[in-house]
Amino acid sequence: MAEFIIHGGKKLHGSVRLGGAKNASFKLMIAALLAPGETHLLNIPRIDDVEITRSIIQHLGGSVRAAGERLFCLDPRGLKTSEIPLSFGTRSRASSMFIPPLLARFQKATVPLPGGDKIGERPLNRLFEGLKLMGARVVQHKDQVTVSAKKLHGARISFEKNTHTGTETLILAAVLAAGETIIDNAAEEPEVDDLIAMLVGMGARIKRTLKRRITIEGVRRLDPTIYSVMPDRNEAVSYAIAAVATGGDIIVENASHKHLGAFLDKLSEAGGGFETGSFGIRFFSKGQLRGVKVTTQPYPGFMTDWQPLWAVLMTQAQGQSIIHESVHNNRFQYIDDLVRMGADMTLYTPKVADPKTFYNFNLTDDHRQYKHGAKILGPTPLKGIDIAIHDLRAGATLVLAALIAQGSSRLRGIDQIDRGYENLDGRLIDLGANIKRV
Repeated sequence: MAEFIIHGGKKLHGSVRLGGAKNASFKLMIAALLAPGETHLLNIPRIDDVEITRSIIQHLGGSVRAAGERLFCLDPRGLKTSEIPLSFGTRSRASSMFIPPLLARFQKATVPLPGGDKIGERPLNRLFEGLKLMGARVVQHKDQVTVSAKKLHGARISFEKNTHTGTETLILAAVLAAGETIIDNAAEEPEVDDLIAMLVGMGARIKRTLKRRITIEGVRRLDPTIYSVMPDRNEAVSYAIAAVATGGDIIVENASHKHLGAFLDKLSEAGGGFETGSFGIRFFSKGQLRGVKVTTQPYPGFMTDWQPLWAVLMTQAQGQSIIHESVHNNRFQYIDDLVRMGADMTLYTPKVADPKTFYNFNLTDDHRQYKHGAKILGPTPLKGIDIAIHDLRAGATLVLAALIAQGSSRLRGIDQIDRGYENLDGRLIDLGANIKRV
């Protein structure tokens, strides 16, 4: 198994261009299965989550052909089975999104319950209730679920809590359903709008009629299209923090400030530097950082994927910083490793007036040992250590920590990083980092 050896203390300088968004690319691949014919997806990142989705499509009988630098040509006309093997469930959290295209083709879908990052429960009950309202029969087993329906019909669906994947999956289900579907409290993330834009290009009739309402009028068929995946905003934040934390200066060429508003606001409050323009966003150090409070929220709030990365930056800030995680019930696994590196961090339970409405996760999935807040005192020097990586965003977090640490760090389990970051080590090396993959 590959490892990173990182020698910290180097200021990072230069420019980097973002790849296609991890949280959009594999979902657009699945959406392509709804149209008979070959769809062309541009700006596909070379990451493991994309390759896993490619493997699932090929197992089902579909064709996924790479052409040129970042083009995938997808053709579902060879699909021959409605069942995804259990072995894919532990490797991908996308498995539930295959339900709509398999229902459209076979009137039945059997998929494993999704895996992915070990960051808490993924509440699929919200998705399954929506499919039932559309006329589907849902039978859940221990490790998989079978969904069947001769023909889905439109429905009025209201999510109790924000659900990114639930919104996207029900959009995929509704585009070929009979009649009108209205999704209330629909997720607002840019990746959801990227999916909508692609489906509209395929002939779907989808509109955001209110801020958190999506209306879909089902159509008889969709057609193949050519579409380019949006840039990855999580990558943008990763390079932003790498620049500011190391005292460097990095231009992220195709970053969109529209998608990063909550992050840019907090970066400015903490004393970090950035400049926006037609080129993208330039991130740079302006001197001593200040501790600030961050609460994660669904878009347009501060993204939950950003908080582990932000925690590294706050170890170098003056005073106390607070992170309150409201989206996932267990996303502080990286804290112990940062403390071992020298960070002054303490987990605690924040006081909340109404936890049921404040937290986006199901309280029934929560556990007493999970803490939802972290207090960070800084600035503290970090030292290099040996670390085992257990999930994607924590892995990127520990890479950032190693970049500012004194001495060398050895990171094991970097396959987790490769799931969502294309050539992270090579791109950081180009910016001046001292990293070796062994």
